[in-house]
Amino acid sequence: MVNVVAHRGASAANPPGNTLSAFAGAVTEGADWVELDVHLTADGEMVVHHDPVLADGRVLGELSAADLPDVIPTLAEALAACSPLAVNVEIKPDGVDALRPSLIAKVVELLQSEPTSREFLVTSFDHDICDQVRALDPTLPTGLLNAHGETLQSDLDRAASAGHVAINPWHGIVTKEFVDRAHALAIAVNVWTVDDPEQMRALAE
Repeated sequence: MVNVVAHRGASAANPPGNTLSAFAGAVTEGADWVELDVHLTADGEMVVHHDPVLADGRVLGELSAADLPDVIPTLAEALAACSPLAVNVEIKPDGVDALRPSLIAKVVELLQSEPTSREFLVTSFDHDICDQVRALDPTLPTGLLNAHGETLQSDLDRAASAGHVAINPWHGIVTKEFVDRAHALAIAVNVWTVDDPEQMRALAE
């Protein structure tokens, strides 16, 4: 099965993505899933932004939500904007360390409040974060992000042994043999970020 995932929403048509217009655009353009990135502000608000800092260098985790540009949505606003699409929530590991436990708990709590018919996948490059999500709610699907070919096989083994349902690698390191092995372990493979139609066809095959 092949799903179309709108990376940061319909970001090509609504640059730079991770905005309400990009998420609404993903619905309009017929995506199956939306991928977005979440951080926590100093006053405990989950906000959707790719980097831990703003363009002017200010750190998200050191600011209150009221200090942020209006274009940065809360996670709740983002989920509403792309409803009813499935959502891959990436918990970013590069924010303020002291806020991380609260961020993980708040993400789990919010997703638990969503309709049970809606699909979610929580991912991170910090695989300990994924383990912590599962510890809080083993029913919430989780997946391991990977950008390095040398750890891809060991990450797949970790996903299978720890109960994660997916592995999300950079498309350039994926082989047919890897996908076959993942599927044999009942692990979904979600590659990122593929914008070229020929690459899409090759990966789908």
